[in-house]
Formats: sequence, C-alpha cells, structure tokens
Amino acid sequence: MSWTAAAAVLLGAGPLSSMAQEPAATVKLAGRAVPEIEKMPAGPQRDLVQYGHDLTVRTFALIGPEVKNVRMRYAGNNLACASCHQQAANKPFAMPWSGVTATFPQYRAREDDVSTVEERVNGCMERSMNGKALPFDSREMKAFVAYAAFLSQGIPVGANVDGAGMMASKMPNRRASPEAGAQVYAAKCAVCHGPDGQGQRVGQPGDAQGYTFPPLWGKDTFNNGAGMNRLIMATRFVKHNMPLGASFDATQLSDDEAYDVAAFMLSKPRPVKAHLERDFPARWNKPVDSAFPPYMLGAPADQHRFGPFPPLVEKQKQIADEIKAKAAAERARAR
Repeated sequence: MSWTAAAAVLLGAGPLSSMAQEPAATVKLAGRAVPEIEKMPAGPQRDLVQYGHDLTVRTFALIGPEVKNVRMRYAGNNLACASCHQQAANKPFAMPWSGVTATFPQYRAREDDVSTVEERVNGCMERSMNGKALPFDSREMKAFVAYAAFLSQGIPVGANVDGAGMMASKMPNRRASPEAGAQVYAAKCAVCHGPDGQGQRVGQPGDAQGYTFPPLWGKDTFNNGAGMNRLIMATRFVKHNMPLGASFDATQLSDDEAYDVAAFMLSKPRPVKAHLERDFPARWNKPVDSAFPPYMLGAPADQHRFGPFPPLVEKQKQIADEIKAKAAAERARAR
C-alpha cells in the first residue's frame, strides 16, 4: 500500500464498515446488557461460543505453555486473554470484544494493511501472549471469533462503539519518572501483583493454572512487541482499570500516577519479539510511543520510550497532514 493510499484509509475512512453513506449509529457499552451464553439453545454454536469464553478466561489452561498436550501450547506465557480484556472481554474501555464484528475488517497501521478479526487474534497471540499464531481453521480460532461475534450481537456493522478500546487521556508533557512510579507501585499495585511484579500464582509452576493476579514483567508476561508495551497505551489502561475495582468512571489514580507507574512497569525486563523493525512499515503513522527503531521524528530513543510525547504527536501530525494533502492533490489530478 502506498503512503498516499494508506493516508486515504487512515485519515479518511477508517474501518471499511464505516464507508456506508448513512450516518453510523452509536452504541454505548456502559450499561449495556451482556449476552448470556446460558440462554443460547443447546448445540454446536453454543458449544463453540462457550469454548471461546473459556479460552478467553482460562487461556493458560487450554493453550498455555504448561498444558500437557504440547501441540496445544500456542500461548507462550500463563496469562489469560482476560488479563487485559477484562471481565471476559466485556468491560467498557478495557479493550472489550463487544462490537468487534462492527469494526472489522479495519486498517491497521502496524501492518499498513486491512486486517481481519482472525489476524487481530493472532497479533495478540504472538505479542501479548508471547506465543505463536493459531491456524485459521483451528477450533480455537473459530471459537475466539464466535465468542467475539456473540458479544457483538445487536451492534450494527459500522456502528460507533462507545466503550471500545480504551478511554483517551492526556499525557503529561514531561518525561515519565519510573522512580516516582516505583513509589506508586509499592503503595497501590504490589499488594496484588507482588513487590517483584511476578503476580500471584493459583498453584505451582508447571500446573497450567495461571495466576490470580498476572505478572507485569519478567519471562511470563507480554513481550516488547505488545501494544501494552507502549507507554501511552499502558497509561490509559492503568488509569481507567487499575487498581482492582477501578473503571473509566471510577478511577483511582491521577494522570501523573498512572503515567509514572506505567513507566516503572515498562522499565522492567520482558520477553523480546524478533523483527520489530517490520512493524509500521509506513513509518509516518508509527505511534510515537513505539519504543523500538527505526524512528523518523528525529527524537532520541528515550523520548519514544518515556516521553514527553506531545511534541512528538504534534510533529507526527504535521507529517500526516502533509501526506494527506499530497494524497488529495493526487486524487484531484487524476480526475
């Protein structure tokens, strides 16, 4: 995809399903009734949706690195999908899957291409789960897709889903302080995730029972290619979902606390994903907090890792506006 073609997709249309001429409906996830699997009629569809739910909340026990059947070891850590996609992927602004079928296929800057739901699932498998891709025709992939579709029932294709992704929040215009974040962590996070960030195991290593509270760094967590390894993304997740009991409308941390504690978490070692230089091939639309090379904004690597981000966002916006203008000029000449 050329830069100008990508600009037209990213800066113009967005998800393919939103290209319809009619105004898109808006669906609010907050307060929306969650579909109940128990109310589905017995049969293969219900069984598949139930398996998708189980894969979401007990990933470690079904396709984790400690399951007895080595052929089923797709996840490379003992997290659950629900470690991030909270409340079985139903919680508003905790990256819920409700509405996924309304917004995919969609353009993804990381690939600079239009991605399907299946490709998005495998992106998480290879990054957040530090594992390997599921075969598209596997029962596991079908179950994930079926469960997401079940959660999305009643949400029209092309709808604006209020509560999807994460709630935006303004980043402090300064370098994040992992040192200050260490104090926030000790006061508000260590009780669940442990003073060493290794979480709380349900059983013992090797028993495929996962964690009551997941590790945040070390070998059994997401790798450095995961979206959660980006400071802006991690800050927004922490701000609106942490500590336990927090939500988008009942936060417990200030903007500065969330920013610094996320930086503290991301300053720690974690698995390394190979070939990250292949991510965001268009470069100009690479998120400013993607803390791996190559870069094109002229800032030091430390700024991409810990900020300040507003100057980078502004510079990237200027580049994007220039590309958008060139794309518009190309279209005008072609008429």
